[in-house]
Amino acid sequence: MKRIWWIPISLLLLTGCVPSGTDEETEVINEEEEVETAIIPSMQLDDQFYRTLLPYKESATRGKIVNRLNSRYDITETENGLLRLSQKQFSPDDYYFQEGQKITDEDVTAWLQRVSNDNPAGLNAADERTAAQKEAGDRAPAEILAHVIEQNYLVKTDEETIRLGGISVGLALNSVYYSSEDGISYEEEIPRDQIEKEGKRMADEIVKRLREKEGLGDVPIVVGLFEQNSRNAMVPGTYFSYGAAPGGQEAVANWTAVNEAYVLFPTAGTDERYRDIDTAFRNFKQDVEIYFSNFTSVIGTGFYQENELKELKIEIPIQFYGAAEVIGFTQYVTGLVGEHFPENVLVEVSVTSTNGPEALVLRKAGETEPFVHIYE
Repeated sequence: MKRIWWIPISLLLLTGCVPSGTDEETEVINEEEEVETAIIPSMQLDDQFYRTLLPYKESATRGKIVNRLNSRYDITETENGLLRLSQKQFSPDDYYFQEGQKITDEDVTAWLQRVSNDNPAGLNAADERTAAQKEAGDRAPAEILAHVIEQNYLVKTDEETIRLGGISVGLALNSVYYSSEDGISYEEEIPRDQIEKEGKRMADEIVKRLREKEGLGDVPIVVGLFEQNSRNAMVPGTYFSYGAAPGGQEAVANWTAVNEAYVLFPTAGTDERYRDIDTAFRNFKQDVEIYFSNFTSVIGTGFYQENELKELKIEIPIQFYGAAEVIGFTQYVTGLVGEHFPENVLVEVSVTSTNGPEALVLRKAGETEPFVHIYE
């Protein structure tokens, strides 16, 4: 069933980044004369954020992500990373965001299982072991596909309506397979080349299946391959490749490598790419220790794109005893940010105690004066 969103002329006159006291209401009319209402926010918080139709519609597969991914870090990054990849194809200036509405719960349930006679739609490898092989201790092939997420991008047409303009699909792939055999747990590392090969095979199959759904024959589809981290990792995995299937095509036409990484500071490795920031972070951490000794740890997470640090988020949990102490420490930390970290990097420092958030220091890339907020 194809749906068309009607936008009043008055909405088209509003600019995307200017706040408005009221939201504009739109009528949603489909081919069977059903009528729904939707709201398009008149304010766009940032040119990197998509505006979202309201009321917010959740994806049918949303609840499955918690059980299938290894950590809350991976859960967040599979969605945020796919948003970044989608911006390369679907500009936030021209498209509106909606959680995926085309891939059903039944689809994903079948796709995530192993392929078998009972489940021919399964995308994970079949378990073809014989009884003798199982008795001998042979293990089933690793399940590589952990989850499938979908995002929809809606575009305004010449007829002053909104239609589905694109779909993005993220395939969360296991780098470590956790399972058990006869009550004994085990884990198996999966080589990157195997992950990539299987991910691309699954991507083509999913695109082909989406093309068979009504109204999706000519919709551009972006697919990203996400390698999730191990269970005990303190940083998320990342997307390592993405491609697009133009309208009408049943396979991804081209694949592009994605050079992104999350790095935990202080690092334990010797990678030259992270040495300068690691040194700066250790000096920052040492200065924090000079001011306060009753902290539990200072941890930083760096986000790199094309081997360049883009964001550094620092968490400082400390036991405070009074409001004046919070203010004094926050002032001190604010000065340390400018002293230790380059101006072309977004730096966010969260100060917390057992009572919850205490202070936030945020310095955007290219700015010298940070934003500081002390929670009351």
